[in-house]
Amino acid sequence: MEPTQSLKLILLVPVYDDWQCAQLLIKKLDAALRGSPITAEILLLDDGSPSAPLPTLVEGKLKNFRVVERLRLRRNLGHQRAIAIGLCFVFQERPCDAVLVMDADGEDLPEDVPRLIQRYLELNGSRVVFAERTRRSESVAFRFSYQIYRFLHWSLTGIAVKVGNFSILSRDHLATLSVVSELWNHYAASVYKARLPVALLPSTRGTRFAGESKLNFVSLSTHGLSAISVFAETVGVRLMFGIGIIMLLSLALVGVVVAVRLGTAMAIPGWATSAVGLLLIIVLQMLTLVVGLTFSVLFSRNNLTFLPSRDYRYFIGDISIIYGDRE
Repeated sequence: MEPTQSLKLILLVPVYDDWQCAQLLIKKLDAALRGSPITAEILLLDDGSPSAPLPTLVEGKLKNFRVVERLRLRRNLGHQRAIAIGLCFVFQERPCDAVLVMDADGEDLPEDVPRLIQRYLELNGSRVVFAERTRRSESVAFRFSYQIYRFLHWSLTGIAVKVGNFSILSRDHLATLSVVSELWNHYAASVYKARLPVALLPSTRGTRFAGESKLNFVSLSTHGLSAISVFAETVGVRLMFGIGIIMLLSLALVGVVVAVRLGTAMAIPGWATSAVGLLLIIVLQMLTLVVGLTFSVLFSRNNLTFLPSRDYRYFIGDISIIYGDRE
C-alpha cells in the first residue's frame, strides 16, 4: 500500500431522514481526522428520505474532506439494500482506493475511523477490516435478544456474529462484492459469503447523536433474518441433517416400541399401535421437509436474481454536491 497521503478514500454513509445526526457526524469526522494526512470524500446515501437535508448540513470549511455529496435513491430500500446500491455506485462511478462504510447516527464512533484506516493500511489493504463490537450500549432486553439471535445465527450458518456495517475495504474487494447477489440482502454477511479475507478491530458501540432510532423489533428481526438468508444453502443443508437425525431417532423409537411390545410383558394394550403410528407420522413429516428443502437448495443454486453491478442503476435518483467541488 502506498503512503497514507495517496489513499483515495470515500466514506459511504447511509441516511434516512436523520440529517441532524449527519450534520454532527461530518463535524466529528473532520475533528477525528484532524492532523491526519488523509483527505477523503463523504457520500451521503439518502435512502429516500421524506425531508431534504439541512441547509447548514456542512458548516464552515472542512479540513480533511474535499467533497460531501448526496446520492438520493428513488425509493426507500432499507439500510442493507441502500448500502448495496451505494457500494456499486462508488465502484462504477467514483474511482477510489478504498471505501469506508459507517452509519450516520453516531453508534459507529467517528473516533474509530482513523483506527480503521490505520489497520487497513497496516494490512496493505489485503483484508476487509470490520469494527468488532466488544461492548454494546443498548438495553438489557435488547442485549439478551441479541445473544439469542447470535446463537441462532451460529447454529444455522456456522458463523459467529461479531460485526455490523462499520468497515473499510479496498476497491479490489469492492469489485468482488459488486457481483455477489447476496449483497442485496446484507452487506457484512455477503463479505463472509464471498469468502473475502477479514480482519477485526475491537470497538465500542456509541450512542445516537440526536433523536431516536427508527428501528423497531420487526425491522431488527427482518435485518437478522436477512443476514441468515445470505447463507440459505448452508442453512438448508444443516436443517436437512438435523431433520435426518430426528427421523433416525424416530425410527429407532419405533424399533424400541415394537421390541417392547413383542418381547416383554410390559406392554399396555393399544399403546404400541398408537406410539408407532405417531412416530411414523413424525417420520413422514420429516421426510416431506427433507425433500422440500433439498429441492429448494438445488433450485436456489440455479436462480440468479439481483446482480448488484448490473441492477443498481435502476434505483439511483439525483446526485448533488453539498460541499466542495468535484474536479
